[in-house]
Amino acid sequence: MVSWLSAEGLSVRRGGRTLMGPVSFDLTGDGIAVVMGPNGAGKTTLLRALHGLERRRGDVRWGDAGLAAGRNQAFVFQSPVLMRRTVLDCIAFPLRLDGVARAEARARAEVQATRVGLRVDLGGAVEDISGGEKQKMAMARALIRDPGIMFLDEPCANLDGRSTCEIEDILTQIRDSGTRIMMSTHDIGQARRLAGEVLFLHQGKLEEQGIGDTFFDAPKSKAATAYLRGDILL
Repeated sequence: MVSWLSAEGLSVRRGGRTLMGPVSFDLTGDGIAVVMGPNGAGKTTLLRALHGLERRRGDVRWGDAGLAAGRNQAFVFQSPVLMRRTVLDCIAFPLRLDGVARAEARARAEVQATRVGLRVDLGGAVEDISGGEKQKMAMARALIRDPGIMFLDEPCANLDGRSTCEIEDILTQIRDSGTRIMMSTHDIGQARRLAGEVLFLHQGKLEEQGIGDTFFDAPKSKAATAYLRGDILL
């Protein structure tokens, strides 16, 4: 299969210290690519580097036409970035930056709010809604430019079970609509439910890569085996 994302010798250094890498991989599947590993393994750094939020070394190549354009990518942070605006205007904000008229931007924001199942007053202040609804708002805002790929950093880390189920359903729908998804998670159960491909990081290095079911049923590396067993990795 043709790779939709390839990295060759990708690394991130800061303050004279290597935070992540060098790592090399190819992603080919249509499913969700899940980045796993213990705290400090480099999961967030990898996602940020791929999206261009970190100064990186190495090569990143996109296999599908158009994905190289930054405007065709979106990033959802673990803690949603909030603004002093209404929920609707927060979702519409990327379009307003593009020069889209306010009325059109708001109309398209309402479509995305419905798509992710937001159950709040869209005219209310965004800081007043729950954590799960804030994450949905962030996803609606990320989707409003119709990205070819979405990066998500621990999107359910601070959510309860109900909100987590809702977010996972949304991610599945986004995947099925044709948007590529690459996300990090510390939740092994969530990774089992969602992963089409797995990248397992340990100490900033890519320890193992594999198809979801194969990785969980028969991990090849000692670090991944220990991690899935629940051991603490040093």
